[in-house]
This record gives sequence, C-alpha cells and structure tokens, in this order.
Amino acid sequence: MMKERYISAVILLILGLALFSQRGDIFLRLVPQGMEANLQSNKIDALGDGLHIALCGAGGPMPSASRSGPCVAVVAAGKLFLVDSGSNGIRNLGRMGYSPGQVSGVFVTHFHSDHIDGLGEVATLRWANGAHDAPLNIYGPEGVSAVVDGFNQAYAQDVIYRNDHHGDNTTPLSGAGMVAVSAPVPADDELITVYEQDGLTVEMLAVDHFPISPAVAYRFSYAGRTALISGDTSKSANIEKFARGIDLLVHEALSPELLKAMNQGATNAGQDNMAKIFHDVLDYHASPIEAAETARDADVGHLLYYHVVPPLDQPGAEAAWLKGVDEHFSQFTLGQDGTAVSLPANSTAILVNNSGL
Repeated sequence: MMKERYISAVILLILGLALFSQRGDIFLRLVPQGMEANLQSNKIDALGDGLHIALCGAGGPMPSASRSGPCVAVVAAGKLFLVDSGSNGIRNLGRMGYSPGQVSGVFVTHFHSDHIDGLGEVATLRWANGAHDAPLNIYGPEGVSAVVDGFNQAYAQDVIYRNDHHGDNTTPLSGAGMVAVSAPVPADDELITVYEQDGLTVEMLAVDHFPISPAVAYRFSYAGRTALISGDTSKSANIEKFARGIDLLVHEALSPELLKAMNQGATNAGQDNMAKIFHDVLDYHASPIEAAETARDADVGHLLYYHVVPPLDQPGAEAAWLKGVDEHFSQFTLGQDGTAVSLPANSTAILVNNSGL
C-alpha cells in the first residue's frame, strides 16, 4: 500500500511539473474561449430592470490602494452612465464587468482635476471599443464646454493615429472625442432636468463647494427608484431637500480629525505647503457625521459614502473615519472601488454588494 501511494505521488508530481512547464502554452490556448465568454457577456442585461449604482472610483485626489479617483457608474433603462471620471475609473469599470463601449454619457459635477482627469481615456476607450459614430455626451454646468474642448484638442492627434491604423469601420472619425451638453446652474431650491429618455430622468441641483463654482449634484429617477449623487460639497440644505425620501444617497465625505492629524504631521516635518493644503480642504467638504445627519434628516433608505478622504489604507483608519457615524444614521456603507447598490424596479429593496474589486 505504501509503495502504491509513493508511485501515485511521484506520478502526480511529474504531471504537475509537466503542466507547470507548459503553463504558457496552456494559457494561450485558453485565451480565445475566455475572450469569447467575456465579450459575449452583458453586465447591464444581467442586472435586470432597475436603478443600479456602482463605484468605479470611491476616493479623492490622494492615492489609495482601494479607492480610485471619483467615478460613479449608473445603469438604468439599459444604458450605462458615469458621474465624474477620476483616474483609473474607466479601467475599474472593465474589471467590474462593463465594456467602456457601453458608456452613454458622463455627468460632471465640477471641474476639479480629480473629477475630470479620466475624461480623455473614457472617450477614447468608449470610441475604440464600441465603433461609435457620434461623440460621447458630457453633461455639466456652464463651463463644461471649455473642459471638453481642451480634452478634444489634447487627443486630436491620437484620434488621427487610431483612425489611420484601424480604419473608418472600427474607429470612425465622427465618433471620436466628446461633445458638451451644458446647462445653467440651478438656483437654490431648484432642479433642472438635464436628461430624460426611456423613463430615466436626471436632474441637476446646486451644492456648496465654495469657492469652487459651479458645483452641482445629480438626482437619478427610474422605475419608481431614486438616487442622488452629491459631487463635492459641504453639508447642504439643498441636498437634504432634494434627497428627502429617496432610496440612495451617494455622498462625499472628508474626516476633519484625520486631516487635522495629517496637518500636524506635515507641520512637524517642516512641510508647510502640504500642511496648508490639509488645513484648507477642511472648509468645503462634508464630514462623515454631517453626511450621516443629512441622510437621517432626509429620511433616505441608504447612505453610500464615496470621495472618501483621506485614504484609509492603514489599520484603524476606517474606524477613525467612521467614528460617531452610527450614532446619527445606521443604514450606511463605506464605499470602496467596486461597491455596488441595486434598486430593483418598482420595489423597496436596496441590495448592497461591498465586496470590492
């Protein structure tokens, strides 16, 4: 018996070594099947009817291992939209099972670099992956045209290269780049409809990110479900008003305690420039507790934190960031890249998946 086990073990070892030595060839043979399955899958169809929100970027401008630049994916009426387009967002979108070619439009909340720096890549990948014959719509407050024009100019030569290489059927020139769809900034207590099609309504509202202007949030309504995405803002009565009774509030937040500690550390290190930045950002963002108070007072179904500042990559950081939140509102999720919330059509269910990427 021992001899037979020994022989079996040797045979298994030899087979394992053979497979290991051929792993590259085996992988190459599996690639076509994997690509076929991946390209034939449709994440949008798989979600079912409803309003679906996912964080393709849950962080802010500071590098983080689990939270990329601000980017929120919204799926409704069979279409995929983004709210803002921070660094790495479009790549995370692919890792989440969506094709960049499926992006139907981007809603921009304001023009801080961390919210727009991925626009060029979004437009390029959407064009090249989808063979679109019309540019990508970029919705935003007045001033968005200048942003779009700048990106189109920066990517103009790249468009020529790709069209020369791949041809009009794959990369038609008419589909390259972006086109701005601008709206006036709403007054306080006012909503402006910026998109309405196939039962999906997207409304713009003003927020307080002073001295940054314009700055807006967006409210998405579809099939009896509603979600509001704040963009960058201080605690806002306008958000509380227009979030009243909604299913999901996706709200930014910055921890004053952690930023003050970082300010002290930078000061002690003689890094006065960084210390000033850590101090200055305190006055135009909501704290985690303030966002929870807004969710509570608006009686929302669920609060999803995004634009999480500062990065929470060290042990204990998340606990410090969330300190006191559950005393004000308990139905919350601290978002990370890949966090998703589904609001099935004509239902009250709120389905949260916070497994990340």
